[in-house]
This record gives sequence, structure tokens and C-alpha cells, in this order.
Amino acid sequence: METITSSKQAIQLEERYGAHNYHPLPVVLTRGEGVYLWDVEGKKYFDFLSAYSAVNQGHCHPRIKDAMIEQVGTLTLTSRAFYNDVLGPFEKYITEYFGFDMVLPMNTGAEGVETALKLARKWGYERKGVAENKAKIIVAENNFHGRTTTIISFSNDANARKSFGPFTDGFIRIPYDDIVALEQALEIEGVVGFLIEPIQGEAGVYVPEEDYMRKAKAACAAQNVLLIADEIQTGIARTGSLLAVCGNCTCEAHCEKQETYAKPDILILGKAISGGFYPVSAVLADREVMEVIKPGQHGSTFGGNPLGAKVAMAALEVVRDEKLAQNARKLGEIFRNRMRKMVDRNPIAKLVRGRGLLNAVVINDSPDSTTAWDICIQLAENGLLAKPTHGNIIRFAPPLVITEDQLHECCDIIERVISNFNK
Repeated sequence: METITSSKQAIQLEERYGAHNYHPLPVVLTRGEGVYLWDVEGKKYFDFLSAYSAVNQGHCHPRIKDAMIEQVGTLTLTSRAFYNDVLGPFEKYITEYFGFDMVLPMNTGAEGVETALKLARKWGYERKGVAENKAKIIVAENNFHGRTTTIISFSNDANARKSFGPFTDGFIRIPYDDIVALEQALEIEGVVGFLIEPIQGEAGVYVPEEDYMRKAKAACAAQNVLLIADEIQTGIARTGSLLAVCGNCTCEAHCEKQETYAKPDILILGKAISGGFYPVSAVLADREVMEVIKPGQHGSTFGGNPLGAKVAMAALEVVRDEKLAQNARKLGEIFRNRMRKMVDRNPIAKLVRGRGLLNAVVINDSPDSTTAWDICIQLAENGLLAKPTHGNIIRFAPPLVITEDQLHECCDIIERVISNFNK
């Protein structure tokens, strides 16, 4: 392998040999620990993206690392052609952790979404009695559930769709956070599911009305339609509760008695479920839904492998034991309060929104401008890594292990850069 000695060299190699399917900030990272990252020249940064919320537990958490090392030396992969002695304990652990009967383990977030779509359709045909090949699933505008062919079929992101058709049928797109639109769509014949992000992260951290998910759950139940929650980015304590569908719940684990909890019929998890160490995703549902899947109808060579299962259990233990949901809830309030004061005195910043430690600052410029990107470049120069989304929105999502002192230091950086920024 070629030895990297400079950021310039690493960037040139990626540009020459890698597909240009991302537009990264010009920072080449080589090491991470907790809330910090270091580039190849040794410069230290605060991480305020958390690998799109995959490292909620912080970079290279020692407990997760130890679990991975132990399992790597024992058994990594059997495929599902055989049983192994880790998958069963993982399935018991995660179903009890989130309050569901059964789980179907996969690897990536997009695989989790595809799994949930197949599950909902099959349930619709075999349990609800929808005519074969007539099932429809409701989705929200500005959704982001991945980039497979099926998923981009119901996206309204022109860049994600252009030149990738023909697309998959069977989806109805409605406005986000619009209960009336949902109720009307649920009346359409053949609807089997409503796929929704409880908070739209990639779209710019759009937080719906506080009772939106609860009302959506009730509307779906009234029409015998499955509520499918994509918590790949918002789950695992990111929004200040274990799941975003928990609303303002302040407990450490799921609690069906909490009035704001809208238990989905299908829950999709990924990213931080493994703390950034290994690709793991999971689709959870109760028995009446999950048991429609039979042998040979869905699977993955790596899905449910012992290495991923062991890592995921350790990652979820860290979230519980270190009370990361509580930390995200407390520090999120501090962050938004400071950012709101900054917005009040800086015309370049338009507004702040979010929940827990998933937040965004909207820049007062066109989405077609480079202003948000240029601000992120200056943030990096000052030791903080964040990334724009949708042109004029900067998402701020640090690892949930960040301390209050560290958060204030980061707020100082953000305020200083935005206050001194000149277009």
C-alpha cells in the first residue's frame, strides 16, 4: 500500500482512482478518539458530523473496540447457512432493548430500508389482503432513505434520480409533517405502509410538530397500515431519547407508557447501532409482521454475522451505561440556546433547529450559493468539522460523549467564524 505523507497526496489518489460520488471537505483524517479527529499533518479537530451520526459513542470507544477484538480472534462469519453462538443472544438483546418481538439483521442502512419495504409489502398481501402487485407505500417529500434504485424511485431529489431510471412503482409521496395529507393518502386502496423519518436529517434537520408521530401512528392504525420508522440517523440516543419516536421521553430505554411514544410497526436502525466499528443494521417488528418472511425470501451473507452482532451489543451497552440520551438532551438545549443568540446578532445566520444533538443552522443565502460550504471551510481551519446539506444548511451533530465544556468551546468556534465571515 502506498504510504500517505500529506493531505495533498491522499486527495490526489482519491481523485485519480476513486469514483467521484462524494464531495468531501479537503481534510484528510488519520486518527480519531472520542470527539476528536486528527489529519495526516497532525492537526486536531472537533468532529461535528459524527460520520452522519454513526459514531454517537465517539471515535474508537474502548469498550466497543475490545468487544470487536475479542470476537475477531474467535469467529467472524458463518453466513446464515449455519447457526452461531452470538446471533441468538444479539437478537434477544436488541429486541428486549427496543421492545419488539423479532429482528431481521442486515448490514447497511439502505439494506434496512429495502428490508422494511419488502416486509411491509408481503404483510400487505398475506395479512391485509391487498391484491398481488398492488401494494402502495406512503413516503414524505424531501425524504432520504438511501440511494438504491428502489429508494431513489420515491425521492424528489433531482440529482439523486437523474439518469438512473426507470424507477420502481408503488409509492405515494406526501408533504412532510402534514397529518391531513397523510389521512387522505391512507384512504387510497392498497396502502400497506407509511415510511417516515421522525426527523428529516439529510433534508436539513426538519423537526415536525411535537405530536406528529403520535398522530401518524393513530392514523395508520385506523386504516390497518404499518408505520415504518427510519431511525437510522435519528436513533440510538441522537435526539435526546433512545429513539426520535419517543418524542420528549426522558427515560433511558423505550417505554410504551410514555404518552409521546409512537411505537412503529417496523423500526429500522443502523449507523450508531455499531458505534462506527462495523456495518450493522436491523429491522425490528412484532411477530405478526415479521413472521411473513420465510426461508429463501430475504437474506444476506453478512447479515447477522457474529462479529457485527458482538459489536452492536457493546455499542448499545455504551449508550445505556454512559447515559448518552440524557447527555444529548441536556447539551442539545445548551447548543440551540447559544446558536439562537448568535442568529439574533448575525444576519448571515437565519435560524437554528433540531432536537438533542442533531441540529442545523440555516445560512441566510441561496441554496445555490457557496456560503455554507465556505463557512465550513473556515470552521475546519479553526478546528471544527461540519458539512453543509442542501446548499445553505449546516448540520451540527457531534458524538454524544461530548462534554459541556467541549460543547461551549465548539460554540465559541462557530460563533467566531460566523461573526467574522465575509461573503
